[in-house]
Amino acid sequence: MNTKKTPPDSQEEKDELTAEKTAETTEASQTGKIEEKPEKHKEKSAETHKKAQEELAAEKDKYLRLLAEYDNFRKRSQKERECVYSDVRADTALKFLPVYDNLERALKIETIDEAYSKGVDMILTQFKEIISNLGVCEIDAVTGTKFDPAIHNAVIHVEDENFGEGVITEEFQKGFKLGDKVIRCSIVKVAN
Repeated sequence: MNTKKTPPDSQEEKDELTAEKTAETTEASQTGKIEEKPEKHKEKSAETHKKAQEELAAEKDKYLRLLAEYDNFRKRSQKERECVYSDVRADTALKFLPVYDNLERALKIETIDEAYSKGVDMILTQFKEIISNLGVCEIDAVTGTKFDPAIHNAVIHVEDENFGEGVITEEFQKGFKLGDKVIRCSIVKVAN
């Protein structure tokens, strides 16, 4: 008897051989005879996964930091733009304040010509309205108010019993501010 297997001649024989091999493989897998993946391969896969997770966490951290940095930059830029606009308005108003001072002095001078006085008063009123529309307002330095070094500039200190200590006795020049920012301090005389 010949023990040598001959190749299958027909399609049916080929199908039978394929079915036998599938049955053998299924039986071997059920009994645990198929070799499992080596442990080294599992460890390598776990290390690779761990490295990938660490790299992903590092990239996420970089992304979040970059996002926060951009948000801070955007806010800082917005604030700077607003400050620049405010500073330009304050500088412009400061350059016109000597005109205000001269108009006030012109009103204090006595004159025979009433039309002249009325004209200067109208110009001063219009000037006050314009700077008020810009947001510039006068600093109160009325006689008898408390001296505040943040908004007043004391050029003379006098001993006066009629006033308390640190009280304004006279204002020499008006001070102005734009919002909370002092453009020019009031120049005053203060009682000690």
